[in-house]
Amino acid sequence: MITGICPGSFDPVTLGHLDIINRAAKIFDNVCVVVMVNLNKRCFFTVDERIDFIRRSVAGIPNVSVVHSDKLLAEFSKSMGDCVLVKGLRAISDFEIEFQMALINRKLNPKLETVFLPTSEEYLYLSSSLVKEVGSLGGDISGFVPREILGDLNSRLKGGKYHGKRD
Repeated sequence: MITGICPGSFDPVTLGHLDIINRAAKIFDNVCVVVMVNLNKRCFFTVDERIDFIRRSVAGIPNVSVVHSDKLLAEFSKSMGDCVLVKGLRAISDFEIEFQMALINRKLNPKLETVFLPTSEEYLYLSSSLVKEVGSLGGDISGFVPREILGDLNSRLKGGKYHGKRD
């Protein structure tokens, strides 16, 4: 059995993320969504909140689990047995960064492969940063995030706690 690992900061999870997770769940026996630490990002939501948001959003997908890791992804993957990294791509700029990361991960763990899934057309523009910005300014984010977490996101973002791009 091969596990697909979908890593990310998911601050917050979006419909674009879910598109990749759902598609990976059709390809792999199991999918492990890993909430990772990204030193280049200052997350608005806590790790526990992000895990909860994802778990609620994927509750109907039986072969998907959600965990947190503060290890290097190449190290985390060693604990997963036979696995493949699954990365979603929106644009050429995503590919350049993800390709570099795939090469580094394979250098650190020669057994680790990465597959790239292009995002579905309707999510090309979507990012967690955009969701936070629109939501904090009172905009409608219902078309961007899973309905299971919409109320929580609206409460936090409209509460005035998010001011500007933090990731």
